[in-house]
Amino acid sequence: MINDKRVLAIIPARGGSKGVPGKNIRMLNGKPLIAWTIEEANKSKYIDRAIVSSDDDAIIKTALEYGGDVPFKRPEYLAQDGTSGLLPVVHAIEELPGYDYVVLLQPTSPLRDNKDIDACIELCVKSNAFAVSITEPDKSPYWMFQRGTEEQLVPLIKEANATRRQDLPKVFVLNGAVYVASVEQFIETKTFLTEHTVGYVMPKERSIDIDTVMDFQLCEWLLETR
Repeated sequence: MINDKRVLAIIPARGGSKGVPGKNIRMLNGKPLIAWTIEEANKSKYIDRAIVSSDDDAIIKTALEYGGDVPFKRPEYLAQDGTSGLLPVVHAIEELPGYDYVVLLQPTSPLRDNKDIDACIELCVKSNAFAVSITEPDKSPYWMFQRGTEEQLVPLIKEANATRRQDLPKVFVLNGAVYVASVEQFIETKTFLTEHTVGYVMPKERSIDIDTVMDFQLCEWLLETR
């Protein structure tokens, strides 16, 4: 609870991962991937209830074993390859009414900690706006190109003319770790990204978004060297 307002966190975890089969329950440094997010959500000083939304029996079983709260099984129509990642959030809010803020915590961000979660919630409340976690990208878009019809390089951002990294404007990218909104605003817009969204900056070392086996290996190394 924050400022007498109730906070619901949703950890979405469907079973049909294509890039890395069984990704959400694949072991990472001694425990399943989803367990890292469950544990940090449960440590939050503001989250009143953190639930797992899944269509998969193996994920549900694993979530329960690691302290997860699974109040329902997600309907199959909300767990298809083409399903928007925001529809399960809408579904969970409808199933569990009475909350003022909603927090989306994807299990593919295992290095995000409870302090990141709480800081993003604080930013949302303070700004009276949507809040999402961001980080600096490895490569600036000011140094990115498209290939033209004859394979010539065409700058993605045409006004880019800096030759030193230090001279480039500072840019940020969504890291997928934390999304926060008031329930009322989210239900109205069905998105966390609006012209009023504010960003909570996280360091690169906590911003890994697991999508490949290589991402798993990088996370393993980071956890082992902490």
